[in-house]
Amino acid sequence: MTEQSRRKAFTGWHMTGILVAFFGVVMVVNFTMATLASSSFGGTVVDNSYVASQNYNEWLRRAADQDRLGWQEQLDLDAARHIRVAVRKDDQPLTQLAVQATLSHPLGRMPARVMVFEPVGGGILRSTQAVPAGRWWLDLAVRHGDEDAHYRVNVQ
Repeated sequence: MTEQSRRKAFTGWHMTGILVAFFGVVMVVNFTMATLASSSFGGTVVDNSYVASQNYNEWLRRAADQDRLGWQEQLDLDAARHIRVAVRKDDQPLTQLAVQATLSHPLGRMPARVMVFEPVGGGILRSTQAVPAGRWWLDLAVRHGDEDAHYRVNVQ
């Protein structure tokens, strides 16, 4: 008996099995990736990018105006995880600041919360609420007289 006669013939059923296995693996990977992607999606940054692009030049102008103020924000967390904010100009603290702040989760998994600040002296403001553990964005609007500045700071 020769070598060729001992081998089984490659039939259409063999090819069908190979194709089913191949596409089965592809489908399992695709469904797994789609499930992981949809479970971790926190939403869009803007709902309509075209409309947002219409404001882009205005945002650039505001950023340039804010840079001309020469303000430097300093932000940190104290041991109790309260936010401490100081705004300086020419290495001098700005006092009598009006501050509005919103703490939001980057993925939108937890509701945003308004932060309230109180002065603690030396131009430093301290939040009355502690920041929960994790990564957060702080959107900070600071007003001093007729001038204002907006900051987005990553808080951990």
